[in-house]
Amino acid sequence: MSRHVTILGAGLVGSLLSIILKKRGHEVSIYERRPDMRDANISAGKSINLAMSARGWRALELAGLRNEMEALAIPMYGRYLHQPDGQTAFQPYSKNNEAIYSVSRGELNKKLMTLAEKEGVNIYFEHRCTHVHVENNHVHFHHDHKEKIVHADLLFGADGAFSALRESYTHMSRVNCDQMYLEYGYKELCILPGKNGEWLMEKNALHIWPRGKYMMIALPNTDGTFTCTLFMPFEGEVSFEKLQTRDDVTSFFDKQFADAKALMPGLLDDFFTNPTSSLITTHIFPWHYKNKSALIGDAAHAIVPFYGQGMNAGFEDVTILSELMGIYKDDWNAILKTYEAKRKPNGDAVAALALLNFTEMRDKVADPMFLERKKIEKELGKRYPHQFVSVYEMVSFSHTPYSTAIQCTQAQDKLLERIMNEGDFFANIEHAEFAGSLGKWITEYNNAVQQLDFGNEA
Repeated sequence: MSRHVTILGAGLVGSLLSIILKKRGHEVSIYERRPDMRDANISAGKSINLAMSARGWRALELAGLRNEMEALAIPMYGRYLHQPDGQTAFQPYSKNNEAIYSVSRGELNKKLMTLAEKEGVNIYFEHRCTHVHVENNHVHFHHDHKEKIVHADLLFGADGAFSALRESYTHMSRVNCDQMYLEYGYKELCILPGKNGEWLMEKNALHIWPRGKYMMIALPNTDGTFTCTLFMPFEGEVSFEKLQTRDDVTSFFDKQFADAKALMPGLLDDFFTNPTSSLITTHIFPWHYKNKSALIGDAAHAIVPFYGQGMNAGFEDVTILSELMGIYKDDWNAILKTYEAKRKPNGDAVAALALLNFTEMRDKVADPMFLERKKIEKELGKRYPHQFVSVYEMVSFSHTPYSTAIQCTQAQDKLLERIMNEGDFFANIEHAEFAGSLGKWITEYNNAVQQLDFGNEA
C-alpha cells in the first residue's frame, strides 16, 4: 500500500531516500529549511569534501547515479603525509590498491535533488521545521514569515545533527539522547591549481599534515584545487583563539604548514572569511516512533568526519531501509523496528571509530612504529587474505557491519602487538620458526573474530 511520505531535509540522505521511496511507489514530499542550492547565487553550505567508499557507492547504484558520480570523483589510494621538516611519505589504504573517492558534497547533493524531482518528488525550500508533534505527526514549519502545519502520514527526519524531529523525540518519555562536542573546530581553506589548471600536489591521495594536537587535511577537486580543512582546538596554547591577526596566521603557517602555504595565495582571506565550525557526535534511542516516523542519517547518528564515513553511513541507512521494504512490504511497524535494531548498533560503532581515527590522523600517522604496523597489516592481508582484513579495509572497502569492525579492533591490536614485540617482522618472516608461530597466531585471531557476525546486513 502506497503511503505519503514526508521527509525533513533535502540534503544527501534525504534526497537519496526520497528517490528510493518514489521508486517503490510512494508519494514523497521533502521540506528543506535552506533555499535551493542549485540557484547560482546560493552557497552549497558545508563543503568539506566527501570521501565516498563502498557503502556510499552501493547506495548510489540503487539510485542509478553511480556512473554519473564516478565521472566526477577522484580516487585517493592512500594518505600522503607532510611532516614539519618538509619530508613526505605515502601510506596506502589497501593491500589491493583500492581507493576512497573525493566527491564534491555540493555537486552530489544537487544531482540527487534534480533526480528526485525527475522521479516526481516535491521539494519545498525555505521551510524551517520548528517542531513536530510526534504522536499525531503534525509538523510545524516557519515559511515566508508564517507558520504552516503539515500532517504527515509517514515522516522521516533526515535534517542533520540538529534535527527538529530528533529534538521533538527528546520531549517524549523514555527517550535517551546525548550530544558531545569536541574541543576542536575546523576551518575550510583552499590550495589553488597551477597555471594550466594542474594539481600542484599528488592528485590521487588524501593529504595530511599531522601535528599532534592539531592537523590539516586536503582533498582533490576536479578543477585542480584542493579543499583543505584545518582542525584545531578552539582554545589553548595552539588554537584558533591565538590566531587573531593576519600576522598571527602568516607566522603560524610559515612554521607549521610551509609547503601548503606556498600554494595558498588566498590563505589570509580564506582564514578570516570562512567560519570556524564545531564538531559534534550525537546518540539517541529510539530511532523511530511506531509506524509513523523515524530518524535517518546524521539526524540519528551525527559523527565527526575523521573516518570519512558520515555520508557513507547515512547512505547505508537508506540501503538497509530499502532492503527491509522489499522483505516486509507494507508492514511499516516491522520495517522501522527492524531498521532501528540493525542500524542503531552500527551508528554507535561508526561514531566511536570516527573518534578513534581522529587521534590516528593528527598524531599516530607521524609515528614510525605506527607506520611500521600499517606495513605489517598490509603484508598479513596479502599472506592470509582469507583470515586477516584490517579494520580500515573492513570499514572502507566492504559492507562488514561497523559494529563487527570495531569489535575486531581489540583482537587486531593484540595480534599486531605480539608480532611487533618479536622485532623486525620483515626479517623474522624469512625464518621458518617465526613463520610457524605467526601461522598459529593468525589462526587464534581468526578463531576469535569468526565468532562475530560478518554478514552483509549492515
